Amino acid sequence: MSFVITVYVPTGIVMASDSRQSITIEGKTLDGKPLPRIETMSSDFVYKTFLLEKQKVGINNYGDSLLGKITTESHIKRFSEEMIDDSDDVTTIPKKLIGFFREDFPKADTAFHVAGFKKMGKKSIPYVFNCHVGKNTVERPNVAPKTENVVYGASWGGQADIISSFLQATPGQPKAPIIWDAMNIQDAIDFAIYAVRTTIDTMRFQARPKSVGGPVDVLLITPDEPAHWIQRKQFRGELFPPK
Repeated sequence: MSFVITVYVPTGIVMASDSRQSITIEGKTLDGKPLPRIETMSSDFVYKTFLLEKQKVGINNYGDSLLGKITTESHIKRFSEEMIDDSDDVTTIPKKLIGFFREDFPKADTAFHVAGFKKMGKKSIPYVFNCHVGKNTVERPNVAPKTENVVYGASWGGQADIISSFLQATPGQPKAPIIWDAMNIQDAIDFAIYAVRTTIDTMRFQARPKSVGGPVDVLLITPDEPAHWIQRKQFRGELFPPK
């Protein structure tokens, strides 16, 4: 499982994710009887947020992360090399991305956020898409229903029950609103990190599988500057090599 979030405010888009990869092991006894399924952590160094640099488009991935026994990172790299060209932008990439994955994995429970800006005349229009491979859907949450009026907010996916319980109103217990329209980029960055970190830290104390964890990657996309990483885990060697 994963937790990813995309925050879209008037001056930019922030995308963030955790780094944990969990796998479910299914075994059988010597006489062929199924053993109980075991969910275990396989890595705390998995990339789930990606940048298509030339297109200034970010991608968040959650759901099934091993398709054909290959990581989503490898599939995204092949997608960018084989399917994307200089004419593509944030409006064309979501359908191409879903089509690419559905060709080999049409039933995959794999989903994406795809986000970026497109220049329309003198205006830079923000686009955020929620895409699901198995459902073959591409939806745009940052516009008001049945209109093209841009709205601001946040979309999250994966292990979302914790952040939803903090932010969404419940009957008889209304929550104070977040004024997304007034949020600046730094606050959007802080909120994205808060959402991932709160999910990780809350799970620590709950009697449940620790399916979200590891470093938090954060990508910033703005209309006028190159998209860049606010923080991203890096390869490293031993801090203290053995003697």
